[in-house]
Amino acid sequence: MNSSNPSEVDFMIEQVKQQITREDIRFIRFEASDLNGISRSKTIPARFFQEKVLHGIPMPRGYLEVIPSPHENEADHSGADEDILFMPDISTFRVLPWAAKTARVICDPCTVTGSPLLTSPRQVARLQLDHLRGLGFALRSSFTYEFCLYGFAQAPNTNATLPAATLLDNHDQSFVHELIEGMDGAGVVVDSFSSSRRPGQMEVTLRPEFGMGAADNAFAFRTGLKELARKREHAAGFSAPCSGPGNRGALTHSLWDARGTRNLFSDGQAAQGLSNAGRRWRAGLLQHAAALSGLALPGVGIPRAPGLGCSGSRALHAKLHAGGGARLENRLASAVANPYLVLAATVAAGLDGLRGAAAADGATTSTVPVRPEDALRELERDHCIQRALGESFAQYFIAVKRLELKTQAPDGEGDKYLEYFI
Repeated sequence: MNSSNPSEVDFMIEQVKQQITREDIRFIRFEASDLNGISRSKTIPARFFQEKVLHGIPMPRGYLEVIPSPHENEADHSGADEDILFMPDISTFRVLPWAAKTARVICDPCTVTGSPLLTSPRQVARLQLDHLRGLGFALRSSFTYEFCLYGFAQAPNTNATLPAATLLDNHDQSFVHELIEGMDGAGVVVDSFSSSRRPGQMEVTLRPEFGMGAADNAFAFRTGLKELARKREHAAGFSAPCSGPGNRGALTHSLWDARGTRNLFSDGQAAQGLSNAGRRWRAGLLQHAAALSGLALPGVGIPRAPGLGCSGSRALHAKLHAGGGARLENRLASAVANPYLVLAATVAAGLDGLRGAAAADGATTSTVPVRPEDALRELERDHCIQRALGESFAQYFIAVKRLELKTQAPDGEGDKYLEYFI
């Protein structure tokens, strides 16, 4: 679905049709995010594009949702064969340089009557961004991801822990350069990249975007990385290959006026360059940090998020850069957490801080739970975050995550979904 008016949508469709012809695009992939941020899609021949962009693509509801049963530790698949529609957001149409004559468009799942699917993470993020816009604000944000490369040449010293070491940056240079250039061609601009804390681990920061662009780019990056690695008969992913905290997935963000002309977090006269609005926003994040950690949970069998078990103040801190002004970094999430939910939860907590629910100075700093079960319990107790994201969505999320925790193998093996994350 597009938030643009009909004339703008018609214009964008015509522009895309011309691009399809000009670049000889043969196939178009209609993608949507499931609860865990994994891409689910159907591909159509390009000649059917105009029909499908207007009417959507049917998809069995059970392909996108897991409906927990109130009894036993099983998924209730009643209604799983009911169709939903993937309705494309035409503004997200991009050609994929790594897939021959193929483009993709990100979709919003809807019921067949046109109502947004309440379990859609992108819809949850859209509602928060719409609320923000209605208050006269805009969010500018970007994700920084750690990920692991498997099967590529390893650095000589496998015990080295040298973040941003130039020689470690270079040992997979050809693949990383192909990744950066391919992402740029697909509209996902990488701001910087380096080696990270472990051999074979890289860190990439995406270019900041206003609104949904940051989460859309993160969603596209996560899928594109794996596709490009498979082209080389290797693997890349966001799950850590060893015990302990998993890869990080930080969201750096700032609040702007609706026109995107002024960073409302910046105050050159204040401590850390952070304005009163910025301090209040941060206070909201600190107050709701325990609940936010529940929404930032990784998938089944994945090492815990790096922020779990630390104080909220360590996972949420201010950054000041000359070019962009003051920003806040939310480091609660694992790199396999759904970027749409990380964005939505961050906005929900920040807005609660702006409303004055928490004092700007001396805000309550919660300790983020170590165990995923406790993080879900904190989310269940936080009625403010539940109301912001929609109580039906929050209850669905908690139920699915509890089902995952109950049914996963103790050692993480045998998890049929693990292959989608690594």
